This record gives sequence, structure tokens and C-alpha cells, in this order.
Amino acid sequence: MITGAHAILYSSNADADRRFLRDVVGLPNVDVGGGWLIFGLPPSEVAVHPAEKNGGHELFLMCDDVKGFTAEMREHGLDCTPIQVPRWGRLTHVTLPGGGRLGIYEPRHARPLEPPVKKALRRDAKRTGRKTTGRTVKQRRQGR
Repeated sequence: MITGAHAILYSSNADADRRFLRDVVGLPNVDVGGGWLIFGLPPSEVAVHPAEKNGGHELFLMCDDVKGFTAEMREHGLDCTPIQVPRWGRLTHVTLPGGGRLGIYEPRHARPLEPPVKKALRRDAKRTGRKTTGRTVKQRRQGR
């Protein structure tokens, strides 16, 4: 029924934020015309939190090491908020080149299992020889 999710970041400097996601974060992408990039994301999850009003949504990207992530962002001249430690993980917000903020966290909560679709995509990538990687740009440059 559901095959994925499409998240939208609104930005006053979309080109700079696209370069950030492509060049700094290293997300795979496709140009759908005129430099308009759509980025692939790793497996995701969705949660529903109670609220007084409907219609509010937030996007957080997850990582394995939020401290390492903030250090790498500093190397790129990007600011991150101090790491907070709520009960569900370790959290920071990175200030995007366009001025917006994006939440990044290292989950400490139970995670859903990888969906069968993702396993099939990985299997197909292996069969066709297409490379799939979860490494950062920095790790790829260092040959890790």
C-alpha cells in the first residue's frame, strides 16, 4: 500500500540547501529537470504525537553518532545546537545554508524492522552491481 515517504524542506535558499544535502550529507539524488534534485533517504519511520491542534509536522534525520555528525558539520562551517539527551535519543539541530534548521538525532528507542521492499532493493542492487552505501561523503573520500 505505502511504498515510501516524500518530505519537503522549504528554504529561502533552496540551491544552497540542495548542495548541502548532496555534497555534505552525501544523499543519493536524481535531477528531475533544471537542477531540481530529489534525494533518497535511508529507511524511515513515522510517529504520531498528541497535540492540541492538527496539522503540525516535523522532520528529523537519524544518524548513528550525533557527536560525530556535529563535528563533521563544524568542519563544513555549519552550526549545530548543543546535543540534548531526551529519553528517546541524542538530538541536535543543524543550521542549513539557507538559514533553516533540521533536526538530527541518534535514536535510543526501539526501531521498526527493515521493510521487505528495502531488502529487495538491496538484493537487486547487488545483482545489478549498482553500489549502495550509507557512508558519508567524508568516509567515501577517505576510502572507508
